[in-house]
Amino acid sequence: MTTLADNLRALPDEALAALFRLRPDLVVPVPTDLSALAVRAQSRVSVARALDGLDEFTLRILDAARLSRDPDHGETSTETITTLAVGASRSGDRAGVRTAIDRLRALFLLYGPESALRVAAGVDEVCSPYPAGLGRPAAELDPDTAALVADPALLRRTLLAAPPAARAILDRLAAGPPVGTLPAAAPPGEGAAAPVSWLVDNGLLVPISDAGGVPGTPTAVELPREIGLLLRRESGPLGPLRPRPPAVTGMAREPKAADSAGAGQAMEAVRHTEALLEQLAAEPAPVLRSGGLGVRDLRRLARATGVDESTTALLLEVAYAAGLTGEVDLPGAATTRNGADQQIMPAAGYEGWRDGSLAHRWEHLARAWLTMTRQVGLVGQRDDRDRPIAPLSPEAERAGVPAIRRAVLDVLDGLDPGAAPTPDEVTELLGWRAPRRSLGREAGQREVLTEAALLGVTGLGALTSYGRLLLARWTAGDTRLGESADDPLGVRPDADGAAGGGTAAVRALDALLPAPVDHFLLQADLTVVVPGPPEPTLAAELAVVAEHESAGGASVHRVTGASVRRALDAGYAAEDLHTLFKRRSRTPVPQGLTYLVDDIARKHGGLRAGSAGAYLRSDDEALLSEVLADRRLAPMSLRRLAPTVLTTPHLAGRLLGALRDAGYAPVSEDATGATVLARPKVRRAPARGSVANRVTDPLATPRLSTPRLLGIVEQIRRGDAAARVARRAPSTVRDAGRSGGAGPAMPAGHAHTQALAVLQQAVRDKALVWVGYVDAHGATASRLVRPVSIGAGYLRAEDERTEMLHTFALHRITAAVLEE
Repeated sequence: MTTLADNLRALPDEALAALFRLRPDLVVPVPTDLSALAVRAQSRVSVARALDGLDEFTLRILDAARLSRDPDHGETSTETITTLAVGASRSGDRAGVRTAIDRLRALFLLYGPESALRVAAGVDEVCSPYPAGLGRPAAELDPDTAALVADPALLRRTLLAAPPAARAILDRLAAGPPVGTLPAAAPPGEGAAAPVSWLVDNGLLVPISDAGGVPGTPTAVELPREIGLLLRRESGPLGPLRPRPPAVTGMAREPKAADSAGAGQAMEAVRHTEALLEQLAAEPAPVLRSGGLGVRDLRRLARATGVDESTTALLLEVAYAAGLTGEVDLPGAATTRNGADQQIMPAAGYEGWRDGSLAHRWEHLARAWLTMTRQVGLVGQRDDRDRPIAPLSPEAERAGVPAIRRAVLDVLDGLDPGAAPTPDEVTELLGWRAPRRSLGREAGQREVLTEAALLGVTGLGALTSYGRLLLARWTAGDTRLGESADDPLGVRPDADGAAGGGTAAVRALDALLPAPVDHFLLQADLTVVVPGPPEPTLAAELAVVAEHESAGGASVHRVTGASVRRALDAGYAAEDLHTLFKRRSRTPVPQGLTYLVDDIARKHGGLRAGSAGAYLRSDDEALLSEVLADRRLAPMSLRRLAPTVLTTPHLAGRLLGALRDAGYAPVSEDATGATVLARPKVRRAPARGSVANRVTDPLATPRLSTPRLLGIVEQIRRGDAAARVARRAPSTVRDAGRSGGAGPAMPAGHAHTQALAVLQQAVRDKALVWVGYVDAHGATASRLVRPVSIGAGYLRAEDERTEMLHTFALHRITAAVLEE
């Protein structure tokens, strides 16, 4: 019988390299020889990986191979499999069956000549014990049932005599799986057990277990294979087959309309994320002791952002994955109201992200979403301990989520531009493409479609043009795991990310978004209308001189006395504000705004505060008298030191706040009398990297270039040759050092001298030599090596099989024979 290792040895180098390209896990780490490779190729883990990538039709063809195996030799043939499958499909698609068989043989799940194909050993361990949903042969289950199926006429009469309820059970088991169960307490012959009892009594079902305490009452029954095949006479032995993937007949959208809708949603996603992070900057959210954010804080952030809680959770998770937020330890022993000692707030890289263009900011978020290992749909559900899963909590971590996103987006990417399949069509197609991977993941696949729509990756249900470019770059980025064909060292910079232009996805989205504006429209009621996304510099200026009121395609701000005072505190002079409004506004500056700025500026700085505790001075003695007499400032304990100076025991910051609350406009000064310009201190979490810069799948294996694959093939063949030679070590080497089989013994003087002479000659000739030696445990061993040097009582030699340098003590060497 030809083994899998023999089949692998017979392959040319190019065919072995093609196998490693299809199953890269076989060379991680590189096996020592082809026998080790054959063992790994049939292991449960490796076979499961190979099966996970197969479609429904190919898996059914593999079931056909398992069904058609000869029970004595375990072999089948291509013709037998084709006949079984073509007869089942009723379509005569012999080419499709042959393609599936070729794919299975390329993966070495089937191996051997076409007339004697064998199934890899690990397949039966990984797959269902019931191939194609058929039970075991009747001969393995029960002799009476075997006698029944041996008489076709009697079997047909028994089936025709079955009651309707019993026939319904048979049809259900015939569709697979062929095993059914009943409650152990069900009385025989009554209720749901009555039709089952009839089938068991007539030999159509075989009991495979009994109810505890009720002998003879079946709790599990199995439908024999022969009866299942008879019941499948219409659909065929393998059941209904689908050689082609299910068709997608969803609504077709205009590509431009889908792009426009997606771009609008992308702009909203960026805006809501920025608003969310600004809320976290103003009031950081405490971290629960169990991890994540509490329900109360999630609701607060949702209300402030203006979106629902599920969308808020998604944006929180994406922002955290993108490195825009992070945890900060509270100083000292301070704790938040719920006892946590950490808070979530924007990270150090937030300002850099906020200053980028809208398209760059969106791409940063979208790439983090594609690669983050967080299943946001679990937020709000209950965990194993019946506790709600919070956003950013460890319970929402799922390593397989990036693969689900890739599979769903690959479905959309494979359709025509503008195609908008329904969620049911997407899940059905994924179930055909990779049924083993998709089983139980339908809810996660639907969540991906919802999240993609919220983030603007899709528009009107179709993948956008810039989303398609982003997906292409993400797929190409997987070469970071290994080597690309044209850049084996992985050192070439990303051409798409050239300076100035951004990636192709960014450029495509930029063309769809409204151009950033560098101006605004001033209204008579002091509102500022920005007719588009503001440039970063304009946004920074508006954040200082105006209050934000509403967002959208055209954002609205308002100039107030407080905002003008804030601008003056930040270092603007009245003339600077007048110039700013004239330069930025496309409408005339309202007279009321001019008066407001001049009035606030005239009062601004009239009072100057310092530390004494703190002091207050002014050239206007009447103003100081008014402040001293103001009852609202009585808690400050002001005291006049001079006609132009007041002092307080409180710090300057508290004095400034009290004066401003009372309607005054003081400024702070330093010890020299110079005005101190100050903006509010912004706390930030430590900088964090985005998950988009990490490996997508921690279990992923590298993609290797053809030269590297051929090098691995050469290394394995060299190791295989060395292993085969090692089994033919000379008997003089294997037996040296043994004394009548009583155990290892040290070499005699003449033999040791002769071995040293052979080794010295091998060093000069750089020849291979068999070395027999006694190891540290007293056992004799032999090794084929190439001596490098002899000195200081040691032999240093290279093992060509493992390419490692070994050191042998000369007094432990028992024999040395040159390799012929």
